[in-house]
Amino acid sequence: MPKSKPTDPLQPLRTFFANLILANAGITDPESRLRAAFASTPRERFIGPGPWKVFTPGGYIETVSDDPAVLYQDIVVALTTDSPINNGQPSLHAACLDALKIKDGETIVHVGAGTGYYTALLAKLTGENGLVFAYEIEPDLARRAAANLEELLNVTVYARSGVEKPLPACDIVYVSAGATEPMAAWLDVLRPGGRLLFPLTPSKGYGAMLLVTRDLSGNTYSARFICQALFIPCVGAREEATAQRLFDAFRHGNLGQVRSLVRDPMPDESCWCAGRDWWLSTS
Repeated sequence: MPKSKPTDPLQPLRTFFANLILANAGITDPESRLRAAFASTPRERFIGPGPWKVFTPGGYIETVSDDPAVLYQDIVVALTTDSPINNGQPSLHAACLDALKIKDGETIVHVGAGTGYYTALLAKLTGENGLVFAYEIEPDLARRAAANLEELLNVTVYARSGVEKPLPACDIVYVSAGATEPMAAWLDVLRPGGRLLFPLTPSKGYGAMLLVTRDLSGNTYSARFICQALFIPCVGAREEATAQRLFDAFRHGNLGQVRSLVRDPMPDESCWCAGRDWWLSTS
């Protein structure tokens, strides 16, 4: 008789993890493909061997063991020992990926891929007919991401910045590092109906995930905030004067009033916050 395949003892935990993350993100759709993506992706492969350092508001704390079961919680885990680069909070990314409404066969650009965990989820959501181009500026993380993602044939990893051209034309740009503006390189490669989702972050404190959608004509952009967010800075995507204006805007609130992104240096009275050649409008 043929030998049966050994069962993965962590699989029931991954299934529970997927249910936990979607529940924490407020996703109630029982048919959500995100559930299967989280349940089938071994987080420990992308984070590396433990013990691990877990981010808390008071600083990092180390886990008491190297048991991979520790990782199947809604926690932020350090990827390196010498810089604050993390595998981000699963429920935050779940809310963002749900908001993107990724369709089978879409082309995705992932900026700030880290070691590839959320890149893998993107690849599973777009499926075998889709493509994911992942950019990671830190050479060691890019190397780890390429190795971790080797089995996913629809993923290509680039060890360079993802804030400058050339970038491929795409349906989605997903950014995993904090920027002070929607970079022209990201907006320009969006196809009509394409979506950009990135952390718009101020000079200090929390920012928020901003979803920008290019209309079908390709000429205008709707915009709305998804959730509060705190990310490490995106190298090459920050401008100090804008960061301060964003700090003031986030302090005043009214995030729910933002309706569109305007690519123009001259804001009108509907401006929520303005950058160098763009502004967010409440109309």
